[in-house]
Amino acid sequence: MSGGTRPGTPQQRRMIIALTPAVVYLAIRLVGLLLLAWLSAVNDESLLDNLNAWDGQWYTEIAAHGYGGVNGSMVDGFGNRYPETPLAFFPGYPLLIMAIALVPGVSTIGAAITASLVCGVVAAYGLARLGERLGGTRRVGLLLVVLFAAAPMSVVLSMAYSEALFCALSIWALIGVIERNWPLAGLCCAAAGLIRPTAAALVGVIGLAAVIAIVQRRDSWRPWLAVLLAPLGMIAYIGWVGLQTGKINGYFELQARGWSSAFDGGAKTAQFVVEALTEDKSVFETFTVWVVLAAIVLLALCVWHRLPWPLVLFAAAVLVLDLGSDGLMYSKVRLMLPAFPLLIPVAIGLSKRTPATAVTTAVLLVLFGSWLGAYSLTAWDYAI
Repeated sequence: MSGGTRPGTPQQRRMIIALTPAVVYLAIRLVGLLLLAWLSAVNDESLLDNLNAWDGQWYTEIAAHGYGGVNGSMVDGFGNRYPETPLAFFPGYPLLIMAIALVPGVSTIGAAITASLVCGVVAAYGLARLGERLGGTRRVGLLLVVLFAAAPMSVVLSMAYSEALFCALSIWALIGVIERNWPLAGLCCAAAGLIRPTAAALVGVIGLAAVIAIVQRRDSWRPWLAVLLAPLGMIAYIGWVGLQTGKINGYFELQARGWSSAFDGGAKTAQFVVEALTEDKSVFETFTVWVVLAAIVLLALCVWHRLPWPLVLFAAAVLVLDLGSDGLMYSKVRLMLPAFPLLIPVAIGLSKRTPATAVTTAVLLVLFGSWLGAYSLTAWDYAI
C-alpha cells in the first residue's frame, strides 16, 4: 500500500478536481440524450436521425463528399438548390469530422457527434476556468458549466452541429484576451473564423482588445500577432466563396437567397416579438420571445456586474448578429448559445445561495433544458 494512491489523498483530490468539469458536462449531455432517445421512440423517430437533423446533414455530407459531392436532394430553406448552396456552411467543422472519421470503424455521423462532445468538454474546461477567475471560487466555474450545458437548445451540443466547436474556440479565445495570452486568442479566433459567420463578433472583440494593448504598449509584440491572426480564417473562407461565386459578397448573397439570412437591424425580430406577445401563437414561439427578452436582461446584468468588457462586448455582438438578422425566428435561441457570458451573473448569483438552493435550481434547469431540446427536435418542425 505504501506505493499506491489511497482514497482521499492529495493526488486523488487533484484528479477529482481536474475531472469534475468534464464529468459534470458529460452527465448533463447524457440526460439530454436519454430524454431525446425517449421522445424519439415515443414519436417513432430515429435517435441517430435526430442527432443528424437539419444542418447536421449538410455538415456530414460535406465531410463525406466535399462541397461538390453533397447529395443533390438537399435544398436550402426555400426548397431550392443551386451549385453554390453547400457553400453556406463553413468548412472547419466538416474538416474536424473528416479527421475523426479517419479512425477505423468510425462513421461520418459518429465522428460528427464525437467531435461535438469532445469540443463541449473543451468548452467546459474553459468555462470552469473563466468562472473561477471571475467569481473567485470553483463553485462559480462549475455552475457556469452547468448553465451552459443545460441552456435552452443546448441539445445541439450533442448533435452534428458546429456550435460546440465554435463555443469552445470562442471561450478559449476570450480567455486568451482576459489572461493576455495573445497567441492563444489569435489562433482560436482564426480557427473560429472557419466555423461560423458569428465569428465576426469574436474577430471584432479580439482585434479591438489587441489594438488597445498595442496603443497602451503592453505585452510587447504579442498583441500584433492577435491582430494579424484573428481575421484570417473568416477572410479566407468568405474570400474563397467570393471566388467561387464570382462576387465579392457571394457568401452573403447565397445566405440571403437560400435562408433569408440578412441583417435588417432587428426589424423582423421586433415584429416577431410583438406578434408572439399579442396574437395567438404557439407555445414554442412565445417561449422563444421570452428567451430573447431574458437575454437582453442578462446582458444588462453583465454590465451591472462589471464583467470584463471583452466578454460583455462579445455577448452583445452575438445578440446583435442574431436578433438583427431576418432569418428563421425559431433558430434565435440556438444562435444565442455562443453568448455564454450572459450566464456568468447567474452563476455568480447561484454560488451565493445555499448548496441546496443551488443544486435544486441546477437540477430543474438541466431537466427543463434537456426536455426542451428533445421536444424541439421531435415535436416541433422548425426549432433549430
